[in-house]
Amino acid sequence: MDHSSSRRSFFSQLAVAGSALTLPSLGLARDWSGRTPVRYPDEDIVVLDDKFKKYKIGNTSVQRLHTGSLWAEGCAWNSVGRYLVWSDIPNNIQRRYLEEDGHTSVMRNPAGNSNGNTFDIQGRQLSCEHGNRRVVRYEHDGRVTVIADKFEGKRLNAPNDIVVHPNGGIWFTDPGYGSMMNYEGHKGSLDLKEAVYRVDPGTGSVEKVTDALEKPNGLCFSPDYNKLYIADTGSPKNIMVYDVVGEKSLKGGKEYVNMNKGWVTLEGGKRTLRGEPAAQHADAANPRHPTLGGGSDGIRCDVDGNVWSAAGWVGAGYDGVHVFTPEGQLIGQIKLPEIGANLCFGGEKRNRLFIAASTSIYSVYVETQGAHFC
Repeated sequence: MDHSSSRRSFFSQLAVAGSALTLPSLGLARDWSGRTPVRYPDEDIVVLDDKFKKYKIGNTSVQRLHTGSLWAEGCAWNSVGRYLVWSDIPNNIQRRYLEEDGHTSVMRNPAGNSNGNTFDIQGRQLSCEHGNRRVVRYEHDGRVTVIADKFEGKRLNAPNDIVVHPNGGIWFTDPGYGSMMNYEGHKGSLDLKEAVYRVDPGTGSVEKVTDALEKPNGLCFSPDYNKLYIADTGSPKNIMVYDVVGEKSLKGGKEYVNMNKGWVTLEGGKRTLRGEPAAQHADAANPRHPTLGGGSDGIRCDVDGNVWSAAGWVGAGYDGVHVFTPEGQLIGQIKLPEIGANLCFGGEKRNRLFIAASTSIYSVYVETQGAHFC
């Protein structure tokens, strides 16, 4: 017997077997500290349809950039300063991550319990403040300009998410969530019906765009600005799409995707994609809220018109990011250990996806770019 040959064969087979032993396959939790290497390709970047293959980069992984927020929201990328800003709503601060060295610090304190953030065409930061119930703009000289705080004489409830049109129009949602919390001594019923608003760039007047959604939340324009997508975190937890008319109004609203379509709840509260083996999503248990449907929060389009949606409130296997084609087909996922709240594209080439998820900020490079500057 050739013992040398047998030994080589044994170790060869062991190496092959070992290459397939990843943390998920061993039932072990992923080490998000970055100390344990991630084997490429990252298994948490999931191709559900071949259309998503071209967007997944094989030699990159999902990274946790920061943790320690109480509720991270409203991430926005500043191309000039090369930094990411996001809101830590309960802590009443805004944090900033510097791309050059990964340094994170408190950027603004207090911050009006801000939620959604973005930057306008002139590079000025816009923020939706829950606590002060208003939309503000931070000028280049440090002054704060109130963009919107009332509609038809009544105070806004709690502006939530915000986007800017190239013509200067500012669009924002007001689902009312923050106004139900005890910010600035205000707690109680909503003063206005939940709605989407637009601030006219010429007159500064606040115009109601639609109040047809139960809880209008995240919103984004299509690459050509001819469509507006709005995530409804009320019932039935879907994303609606509207035609933009004359750059200032909407028509023809219809369901773009239902965030629970294609998902089924199994015995024991586990979640799986319809038609797939339960074992494939055996980690999708939802013991805390076995009947709670998932939903979309922040959304952004890439240059191909795909919609990248922060998703959550279900559990492992669902929470993170869901990616849909312009036709509404779910083609890919980025699994996270926390609830996805908001996201944006940034980085030097606008191909780095940043995700605000519960207590942390995550990022991953993708083979596409954000359709807009923020």
